[in-house]
Amino acid sequence: MPALLDGLVDDAAVFPPGSAALPDAVAAHRRHRDAWYADLVGPLLVPASTVSSGELSGLVDPAEGFVIGVIGDTGIEALPFALSLLPPDGVTARQVEVAVAKRGEDPQPGISGLLRLVDELAGIEAVYAEIPLTFGLMEALDRLAAARAEGVPIAAKFRTGGLAAELFPTPVELAAVICGCRDRALPFKLTAGLHQAVRHLDPATGFTHHGFVNVLAATLAAAQGAGPARVAELLTATDPRPLLELVEGRLTGARPLWVGYGSCSIEEPLTDLARLGLLTSAGEAAGPAALDLPVARIGRHRANEESIDDVDRGEDR
Repeated sequence: MPALLDGLVDDAAVFPPGSAALPDAVAAHRRHRDAWYADLVGPLLVPASTVSSGELSGLVDPAEGFVIGVIGDTGIEALPFALSLLPPDGVTARQVEVAVAKRGEDPQPGISGLLRLVDELAGIEAVYAEIPLTFGLMEALDRLAAARAEGVPIAAKFRTGGLAAELFPTPVELAAVICGCRDRALPFKLTAGLHQAVRHLDPATGFTHHGFVNVLAATLAAAQGAGPARVAELLTATDPRPLLELVEGRLTGARPLWVGYGSCSIEEPLTDLARLGLLTSAGEAAGPAALDLPVARIGRHRANEESIDDVDRGEDR
């Protein structure tokens, strides 16, 4: 697996629209961790409410060193309790992710609350504050950057899609966020909507989705000093060729700024990467079949997205 792609995709199988049962998600995550593409895959993301309910108990052998990321669906203050339940089950939380405000709310109080809790989150490698792309965004980035400069393991997280049009930022908006994080040396995560490698229109919903290779190319360009206009141009591209021109020459280096994103499917991004020839020389020569890829469930998320009333808008992956 090229170093540029290490840990790019966190396993969000239990979240909509995939909505896998937890036992199935745990079993599938083990298979991902044992597969040849394991370096692509980050931790299994689990809601704090699921952790607090004890549903992980009995699913994990304490000796196997199972690693998860905890998504704070129960709010900031409830995170320490959920994390306290993990050690008896032999589970380690690598990261915590939680929204600090709803759209239109001032994110500063939520950031203050999260920063107060950081000392209680012992052993957590990273804390991600999900910030709405609305009121107070740049001030929130300033606050996170200042805390990070003081040694707090905090970074930003942004939503790039979902089951409502307002959850999809425009390329210009997302470019401003990427450049804002670049200017502050602030790592960031993304979530939702990144179902395919290249920007595309989903005919089932009418939403235009960002592509994760678009984001990768745009982030590489930003790290090299590109301005918002150039970054937005890359985010807008629907032809993969200009994106690959930027990405292919950087495959052996570490990924700057962009920590990665959560996806309810590992197979879909894996298949897209193989089709674009970004995995190995074998992939370039023979395509996905040569890499013995898992069966991709292409289109599954589209069928689920039609029933938007049955899905929590905020957690679509």
